[in-house]
Amino acid sequence: MKPITIKHVNLISVALPLVERLGTSFGKEPFKTAVLVELETETGVIGWGEAAPHTQPGYSYETMGTVLHVLNEFLIPCVIGKTINSPTEIPPLLKGVRGHPLSKFAVEAAVWDAVAKTNEMSLADLFAAHLPEGHAPRGYATVGVSIGIQPTVEETLQIITKRLNEGYGRIKLKIKPGWDVELARGVRAVYPDITMMLDANSAYTLADVDLLKQLDDFDLLMIEQPLGYNDIYEHSKLQPQLTTPICLDESIHSANDLRLALELGACKILNLKPARVGGYTESLEIYKLCVQHDLPLWIGGLLETGVGRSANLAFASLPGVNLPSDISATSRYYDPDLTEPSFVLAGSSTITVPTEPGIGVEVRRDRIETAVQYWHDQYPYTYPPVGDVSLAQ
Repeated sequence: MKPITIKHVNLISVALPLVERLGTSFGKEPFKTAVLVELETETGVIGWGEAAPHTQPGYSYETMGTVLHVLNEFLIPCVIGKTINSPTEIPPLLKGVRGHPLSKFAVEAAVWDAVAKTNEMSLADLFAAHLPEGHAPRGYATVGVSIGIQPTVEETLQIITKRLNEGYGRIKLKIKPGWDVELARGVRAVYPDITMMLDANSAYTLADVDLLKQLDDFDLLMIEQPLGYNDIYEHSKLQPQLTTPICLDESIHSANDLRLALELGACKILNLKPARVGGYTESLEIYKLCVQHDLPLWIGGLLETGVGRSANLAFASLPGVNLPSDISATSRYYDPDLTEPSFVLAGSSTITVPTEPGIGVEVRRDRIETAVQYWHDQYPYTYPPVGDVSLAQ
């Protein structure tokens, strides 16, 4: 593998309007925000990474403000001027900063992209090179679609019908207290055989166990993160009381968290968001642990632009990812996206993974400029000053 030396890093704050706002137990996001990490090597190769925080601490405690601050002041100075032989060398360089996984992920993702491009490899092939034999990427990712909280069951059914007609084979419905059992019952009455799961985003407690037991009647693929966002213990008390598998999401931030969850019997499925665990290096460790324990695995998303979506698609093409991932087609979220070509749903509810070096898509500078302006128009608040960080400084 050819090494890279990191010469220059630029941070770009962007916002994009969503084709459809996604309602969850946190509320509805008004638009998509992100901090793009544009990393340049001494040989002129550009690597891209994406941090996908919200403007407020909901799913994550990280926000646009904290990401910009932590990247600019602490993380990027740790990597400027460093010669990197493997992207797996990045986490040790950043270990002096506690937490902030979305920020760390963006730096590491840019390095994965730059290393792959330098070595004329697709990102999927570079991931596979860090796994044992037998884990060559498939060239595609099987995907599903997530449907936010709607005003009525009837409106939910209309959207489900639309998504099924588009070719999606797995439907995920967001739920919250008061929008759960009747929703599942209404959908199953019309679609008794579709692959369906429910995502609670930590909206329930153990006091709701009798209500959650009722969801066993609806032949669900899984219930995702029903209890506290930082909980493993109480999920281990809930899972034995349900026949429906619990899928953990927010609770798992590392391979050690997953080991604990497996030891306690807290889940039967894992949603791995590489950004949530701080990068693809930790994601690979979690992937290997899932394979070792025959734990069903899928890749979640944070409404990433094409920069982050392409990298997650590459990871989702690994054979150990054996359930449909939350990486829908571009048209589900953005028109246009920041990258070309668009990701299009293919047969059998799949998306083809780019084969060009690195993330395999073109980042459009003109669209970034538009997204930068949209960010300033929608959220004109003061953030910590940021700019280019390079060897010259």
